[in-house]
Amino acid sequence: MADEDLAKLKIDKSRIDTRPVKHRKMLYIAVAILFIAVMGSLYGKGFFTAAIQVEAVNVVKVYPSQTFTLLNASGYVVPQRKAAVASKVTGRLVSLYVEEGNRVKKGEIIARLESDDIAASRKQAVANLDIARSNLEQAKAELNDATVSFNREKSLLSQDFTTKASYDAAEARYKKAIAAVAGAEAAIKANAAALQGADVALEYTIIRAPFDAVVLTKNADIGDIVTPLGAAANAKAAVVTIADMGSLQVEADVSESNLEQVKMGQPCEIQLDALPDSRFRGVVHMVVPTADRSKATVMIKVRFIEQDIRILPEMSAKVAFLSRPVGIDEQKPRTALNAKAVVTRNGKTIVFLIQGNRVVQTPITAGETLGDTVEILSGVKTGDKVVLNPSSRLKHNSSIKLAEQ
Repeated sequence: MADEDLAKLKIDKSRIDTRPVKHRKMLYIAVAILFIAVMGSLYGKGFFTAAIQVEAVNVVKVYPSQTFTLLNASGYVVPQRKAAVASKVTGRLVSLYVEEGNRVKKGEIIARLESDDIAASRKQAVANLDIARSNLEQAKAELNDATVSFNREKSLLSQDFTTKASYDAAEARYKKAIAAVAGAEAAIKANAAALQGADVALEYTIIRAPFDAVVLTKNADIGDIVTPLGAAANAKAAVVTIADMGSLQVEADVSESNLEQVKMGQPCEIQLDALPDSRFRGVVHMVVPTADRSKATVMIKVRFIEQDIRILPEMSAKVAFLSRPVGIDEQKPRTALNAKAVVTRNGKTIVFLIQGNRVVQTPITAGETLGDTVEILSGVKTGDKVVLNPSSRLKHNSSIKLAEQ
């Protein structure tokens, strides 16, 4: 019985199903085909090709004026009317009515110096003038009385009703009265002059703006001693420094060898380092008639055509001397790209936009040619980096490496 049970436990190999083995083979084949297809696709897109060395160039903003610029020079914004405002007398500063950035009008009071002693001297001059005027009135009254007396004595003497001595005394009194009136009138003039001097001295303690301007710096504070020469210890020579903002010009140095390209009235375009996104129209105002021997340059003064409150003295500036004026439609910047970065593929104008270590074939819309650049109307933006002089090997999604600059 035991042997019969063991015989029943044997496996009948003829009944084993082989279908799972066939299914596994089909799965392996499908996976292999998918793998080959994916790898082929990646290879076709350049994932397994060697990186192509390329040069890069940026999409930038350019101004049309760059295409007709004859010469460039650098310089600084300088006010042609500038003053360190001080007092003509020495005194302690007691009032200061302005600070940096304030606009002042011609004649406006900027500051005051201590003036109690001068004010007292002026009051004394006024009193002396009043006394002189009173003395003149007294002298005139005396003259009137002396005149009447002299005329009476003169009439009586002609009729022999008085003595010669009385007549002589009346005449002397009359002449003395005339002299007294003249002296009183002279005293009035002297005291009036003294009063005028006191007024001038008092005015010297009031510091006024000499012209319409903007306060650039405040050089003294209340309590400081202000003196015209600034020679005393801790004394200030100027209270404020002001400048006429309407007189701002760019003073640029031009090499002697390039001077022939600069003419009076020549149109210019000015760029300030502090305002890189703005351009200002200018014109050559003056060619200074002397050269700097040490630098072999000549100073050119360029006047701003339009004033702008953002323009400040001592700003760094670059001046482009142009062959013609800038047109209205040429005053705004345009997005542009080096023309050597633009190619045509399959009838389309494209560039290869760099993204990481790969490139993306990007169609663009090109505008007019601006020198060695092309205006870009759409497709890429300022700051994008594209391939310069792309070769025929370069394709969409190609692996690249940038050439060392």
